[in-house]
Formats: sequence, structure tokens, C-alpha cells
Amino acid sequence: MIPPAWIVLGYLLGSIPFGLLLTRAAGLGDIRAIGSGNIGATNVLRTGNRKVAAATLVLDMAKGAASVLLARALAGPDAGLWAGLGAVLGHLFPAWLGFRGGKGVATGFGVLIAAAWPVGLLAGAVWLAMAKLSRLSSASALAAFALAPVLALLLADRATALLALAIAILVFASHHENIRRLLAVTEPRIGSKA
Repeated sequence: MIPPAWIVLGYLLGSIPFGLLLTRAAGLGDIRAIGSGNIGATNVLRTGNRKVAAATLVLDMAKGAASVLLARALAGPDAGLWAGLGAVLGHLFPAWLGFRGGKGVATGFGVLIAAAWPVGLLAGAVWLAMAKLSRLSSASALAAFALAPVLALLLADRATALLALAIAILVFASHHENIRRLLAVTEPRIGSKA
């Protein structure tokens, strides 16, 4: 049975739009009018402010991790996994922003680190290695989340692997435009203004 309360808890935490709040607080305007229009850290980096982009990354990861840890503390591991899924859904589809949010990458990493830290850290290492080689944030995220369910099967348990698979599906779906640009070799590199 799906516990709606834990999904809602995760959704509410995940839907906090840190990229939007931080760019406004820093006087950088509305992040939705910059670059890709996305509220995540990669698009915040397009403002040229690395500190705000780094803060967005950390806080987006933290809200994912906090969702898992809080629900787990209140009701056990299964509740934590449901809340983690809710956090990613909240980041992708925040009600306060007309259900147009980020792409779920940083929040997804935060969820995976809190749910099974070896899985989250190894997926993050895949992202870093791919980003260093390709300078393509989207390709790096897709590679990391494609491997996350396999890593979870090997290093955690079936429930965590199912969560990792659900997050991977959401991340791939949110990157549909990026996938088209990757195939057309027109995807902007990390740090570009496009």
C-alpha cells in the first residue's frame, strides 16, 4: 500500500524552489527567464554566479535527503523511500510554479544518498566523471541515473532499486528535450550561457 502522507511530505519539501529563491535574493532576476528556464543548479550557473549555483545544488540535494531521513525517522525505511519519491516529484512539478520545476538531478542524488549512501555516492561519481569528460550536464545525469538502479540492486536492496528506477524514469522524462539536443549534437556545455 502506498502511504500518501509520506509522498506528500516529500513533495512539500521537494517543491521548495531554491534556484528561484536564491537567484532572486542575489538580485539575478527570475531564473525561469534565463537560459533553459529551469530552476536547477545547472541553469543557475548560466547566471555566471557560481556561489548561487553551488548553493542551489547543495540545497536541492539537501531537500531530497531531508525528505528520506525525516520520514524514515518518523515511520521507518519504507516511509523514507516513499518520501524520497515525493521529493523528486515535488522538485519536478512544484504546485507553486505551475507544476514546472527542475529536472530532478540534484534532488534525486540527495534522495539516493540518504536512502543508500554508497549508491548515491557512486552515482554522483559517475556524474562527475562524465561531466569532466563530456562537459555535458544532461549526458552525465542520464548516465548516472541509468546506472543507479543497477548499483542499488548490487549494494542495497530491491526496494531501493525500485526507487532508483522510478527516479531514473522521471529524470529521463524530464530530459526529453536534452536527449533530442544530444542526438542532434546541439546540447550546450556546462557553464555556457545557452
